[in-house]
Amino acid sequence: MTAVTLAKTGDMPRDEWLGLRRKGIGGSDAAAILGLNPWKTTMDVWLEKTGEFEDDPGENEKMYWGNVLEDIVAREFMARTGLKVRRRNAILKHKNRPFMIANVDRLIIGHKAGLECKTAGQYTAEDWEMGLPDYYMPQLQHYMAVTGYPVWYR
Repeated sequence: MTAVTLAKTGDMPRDEWLGLRRKGIGGSDAAAILGLNPWKTTMDVWLEKTGEFEDDPGENEKMYWGNVLEDIVAREFMARTGLKVRRRNAILKHKNRPFMIANVDRLIIGHKAGLECKTAGQYTAEDWEMGLPDYYMPQLQHYMAVTGYPVWYR
């Protein structure tokens, strides 16, 4: 793995976690920087990272269900693939490019691979009809770059 641990997040308060996220470019920033994120612009990322804009809208309904369903998605992935996953309760950073950080959902045990546990609600379900939406691919590629892993499942 080309990543090192920036901080362990298991018991970290949310405000501290958000502060650490501002110290680098994360996977969820990648699509916005490339102009592919339908909900966030490149300017939004810059404003968040410079502290000019508060990047914590609080937990909304979409975020709540995404968090609740993450464990279910991970368990279903294990049941369907036979692969075992584990949480990595840490903010990772690339060892040679420390501005590149990652909060990964799961890592695959015994493999150089990870898992992003995505869910879609009624308003974004059609985005998935042709496979992974373009706005999620940069996030997976960013995690692969940070960790050095050649495979990222979703």
